[in-house]
Amino acid sequence: MATDRPRADELQRGLTVELVQDDDDPHAEDTEPLIGEIAVVYGEDPDGPHVRLKSGVVGHVQSVVADGTAPGT
Repeated sequence: MATDRPRADELQRGLTVELVQDDDDPHAEDTEPLIGEIAVVYGEDPDGPHVRLKSGVVGHVQSVVADGTAPGT
C-alpha cells in the first residue's frame, strides 16, 4: 500500500480525490484514475479507501487532489 494514500477515516464527503474504479486493476500501468468529489465513504480496503463519488462512480481512493484541481495542472 502506498504511504501517501489517505486512510478512510481521513476522508469526508465533498473532498476531491483521485480514484480507480472497482472494475479497473489498481496495479495496472494503463489504469487511468478519475477525479471527483466524495459522496460516501464505505471504509478501508487493501486497494485503498472504498468510496462513491457524487457522479455515482464507485472505487478506491489513490490520493486527495489539492485545491480541487487535477494533478499536473
